[in-house]
Amino acid sequence: MGEIMVIKNTKSLCPECLTVLDAEVYNDKDKIMIKKTCAEHGEFNNTYWSNPDKYIKAKKYGKVGIGIENPQTIVDSECPLSCGLCVEHESHTVLGLIDITNRCNMKCPVCFANAAVSKKLYEPSYEEIRLMLQNLRNNKPVPTPAIQYSGGEPTVRKDLPDLVKLAKEEGFTHTQIATNGLRLARLPSFAKELKDAGLNTVYLQFDGITEEPYIKIRNKKLLSIKLKAIENCRKAGLGIVLVPTILKGINHDQIGDIIRFAADNIDIIRGVNFQPVSFAGRTPTDEVESQRVTVPDFECMVEEQTEGQIEIGDFYPASCVAPISEFIEAIDGKDSQVTFTCHPHCGTATYVFVDDGGIIPITQFIDVDRFFSLLTDSTGNMEEGGLVNKARIVARATVELPKTVDMSKSPDSIDLRSILTAVFRDRSYKSLGDFHNQTLLVSCMHFMDPFNFDQDRVRRCVIHYAVPDGRIIPFCSMNAIYREDIEKKFSKPFKPE
Repeated sequence: MGEIMVIKNTKSLCPECLTVLDAEVYNDKDKIMIKKTCAEHGEFNNTYWSNPDKYIKAKKYGKVGIGIENPQTIVDSECPLSCGLCVEHESHTVLGLIDITNRCNMKCPVCFANAAVSKKLYEPSYEEIRLMLQNLRNNKPVPTPAIQYSGGEPTVRKDLPDLVKLAKEEGFTHTQIATNGLRLARLPSFAKELKDAGLNTVYLQFDGITEEPYIKIRNKKLLSIKLKAIENCRKAGLGIVLVPTILKGINHDQIGDIIRFAADNIDIIRGVNFQPVSFAGRTPTDEVESQRVTVPDFECMVEEQTEGQIEIGDFYPASCVAPISEFIEAIDGKDSQVTFTCHPHCGTATYVFVDDGGIIPITQFIDVDRFFSLLTDSTGNMEEGGLVNKARIVARATVELPKTVDMSKSPDSIDLRSILTAVFRDRSYKSLGDFHNQTLLVSCMHFMDPFNFDQDRVRRCVIHYAVPDGRIIPFCSMNAIYREDIEKKFSKPFKPE
């Protein structure tokens, strides 16, 4: 048991009035807490992370980014009240989001977007969406590579396939939609229509493998609809990422079953991105502490529920992969690579191979820390030497990196050493694609709400909303502060069809 001690000072939000407050993040013996006091609404003391040791370990993989060269707003108030992005933001946009409607064919009690209840219609036009896409692509030095259409429920828009085509026309290499799957289940041809338009991934709401979680979280039985949506995507060859919203006491005990379900359907499911509930929008806030699931909680649940097939130590922060981007930048000689410089406490992930019914994390046959250390050292050496030296260092790295793989423990179905050689020596991204097709990404993204909001985290956010007035707003700022005002400003009276 550690002593109670302040780890850092930051800024947070009052959950009642959203005033920016001074806050302390501190170690309270067996968990990390965040505390702040509002002059009007009193003290708030909430869980930030549940495991101090994991907090410290994750921090080692933090990487501050270079931000953007062309901010859209000026800093005229305390962060996060000048979002847009501003000069204080430390990361570029890795995934852009555009809410294409606030209409929805469901009314989930835990909707952080508070969709389908307003008497106003927020639905940007085709041309407005084009401008938002262009705004994301105009980010410097790194144009946004990926876009997700969300809402509301994006599939209620009849022109969704045209919007997918538009994203491709504007230069996005990856397009996805966040959907509840109702229309995909009801219309078998819809998945193929989206696939033909250029959609890469369906980000499918999927809260469990029994009906109980759907009844409690979505107010209706939905499992058969989810399965039908998956089957229709399979027929169309449209890849899926399952997105479970996790609440302690409701579906936290189905995490292992969801991973096994994804593994059984690896032909079409590319990953599972678990999202512990964010207490924003219309999510009830009277049980914040009892229903809160933090990143370390999630990792423990995975280890327990997979009976150790995936262990706590198999997970790493998303920011750990930054050395890969830096190595490729050094080879190319230009600073234009997409780099995951999100805060190390924003989430966690691992890749697993599915082999003969077994789940084998990549960390069990590759020395991850040695791999990243080799990349970092090679990058540093290249930056110090000339072109001849660079070629020699790249050649040496191509030989050394595959040695971080223990082939005796790797699945027979994949030659990871050959893939590493092809990617870093021959720059064969087909090999990287082959790797992705044989693995399942298991991740957890813990979005913030006003209770656990941390200014340090939001400044490094890499998932940003584009909005009609030209601003680009970090995900957690959007849902905690900006959404209501933006929808009011750009909406019109709703006329039911």
